[in-house]
Amino acid sequence: MSDPATVAATAHELLRRAPRASLATLTASGAPYASLVLTADDGAGAPLLLLSDLAEHAKNLARDPRASLLIESADDAGDPLAAPRTTFMGEAARIADAAAKAKFVARHPSAATYATFKDFALYRLAVERIHLVAGFGRIDWISGDQYRTAASAISKR
Repeated sequence: MSDPATVAATAHELLRRAPRASLATLTASGAPYASLVLTADDGAGAPLLLLSDLAEHAKNLARDPRASLLIESADDAGDPLAAPRTTFMGEAARIADAAAKAKFVARHPSAATYATFKDFALYRLAVERIHLVAGFGRIDWISGDQYRTAASAISKR
């Protein structure tokens, strides 16, 4: 296994740079459901999502907060399977945090048009585990605690 701080730094950088991700939630029957979402870093390494209550993924999270977020490299590296990607796993919770919403809108200016709609809410994913694929044969898992410790050190720089 690679150094957890290196894995965390790579995962955090992918989150910081990627404009979008695939969100996987669980349906009422327990089946996985994946959707495309915009994402942003809350400044401490936790993924932020701005979701409509009308969307399937928000309905799924209301029933079961467990989710995973697949983030791929924003760089065009040719073969996407050779590029780094990470999956953040944890529980997504609605938050009322004006500073976090401002960070999300700063990352996605187009979201300003709907960020104040009553059916939209900001969610933060509490990271429990991370799976990083940094290219062929370079695969690591770290815990949410390892990630938060490293992300905290990174954000203080």
